[in-house]
Amino acid sequence: MHRNNLDVTHTDEITIDGIKIGAGQQPFIIAELSGNHNQSLDTAMQMIKAAAETGVQAIKLQTYTPDTITLDVAENEFLISEDDNLWQGKSLYQLYGEAMTPWEWHKPLFDYAKSLGLIAFSTPFDLTAVNFLEQLDVPCYKVASFENTDHAILAAVAKTGKLVIMSTGMASIDELAESVDVLKANGCNQLILLKCTSHYPASPVDANLLTIPHLAQLFDCQVGLSDHTTGIGVSVAAVALGACVIEKHFVLDRSIGGVDSEFSLEPSEFRMLVAETQRAQVALGKVRYGCTPKELDSRRYRRSLYISQDLQAGDTLNTHNLRSVRPGLGLAPKYLPLLLGKKINQDVKAGTAMSWELI
Repeated sequence: MHRNNLDVTHTDEITIDGIKIGAGQQPFIIAELSGNHNQSLDTAMQMIKAAAETGVQAIKLQTYTPDTITLDVAENEFLISEDDNLWQGKSLYQLYGEAMTPWEWHKPLFDYAKSLGLIAFSTPFDLTAVNFLEQLDVPCYKVASFENTDHAILAAVAKTGKLVIMSTGMASIDELAESVDVLKANGCNQLILLKCTSHYPASPVDANLLTIPHLAQLFDCQVGLSDHTTGIGVSVAAVALGACVIEKHFVLDRSIGGVDSEFSLEPSEFRMLVAETQRAQVALGKVRYGCTPKELDSRRYRRSLYISQDLQAGDTLNTHNLRSVRPGLGLAPKYLPLLLGKKINQDVKAGTAMSWELI
């Protein structure tokens, strides 16, 4: 990789609509609606309401039409042919026609989300989408993995001066370096990179979460995870490795279906995602040894040396009458070899904490 400058203007925290994102803050959770609304505006509204009730901070749409993202061709490379692909057999144009969120829905969906206290934004897939979203005054932009090497889109979102969240799926370090340079050169000074595996659903074995702290160090920016695995385990692990943003696809009911339903979380699962990622973040704490304040009282129940048989003055201590037991008010167990063979200087009862005064 040949770069003269790897740094990106970086602050310890990013604030968006009053919500702080960064180390020490609770994870910023994004519910991705994608096409799981199944072309029903009412369902999309229900999804936003249900997402808000789970405790997420943001909802995200995708802004494209089949014609802005691909060509109306249904053969050769425009057909999805991989056997393990969730959408095998569909043309790209057909898939995106089923999955798109109509542009006329964006404003009512954004307005409803904001009325519920959510941050609402979208992923633009071409320059017309950026211009459209700017008219709606979105607070930030998401760049998808498949667009992270399209420098024109990168430049357009960077020029808005708003926070850019970019997924890294499939991109090499060199490609990411170029993309970050394009963003920075065009005015982006707030960047969050999301580790992403661009397979649907993704396998945890392909998550390679150790990339997350490396991304943060390499590009000096906030990092997170765009998670296409099933369940919440990978997201929780990502938070433990420094992810401050988690993006997951949302669905009301997987059994009803939806283009992304197979790797989307239902509301109850999203509530668990929010709770467990917050728990993971709090648990990180700091490097610390010894007792926490709440452990101080527990010290008395550690092991220590106690007289285990009634003894008279002059009796010799041995492994039968002096034992390491709980609680911890006697001498430390490490002194047992030193005490064995010593004579007791007074009568003592079983259950007496061993002390130096007894020999």
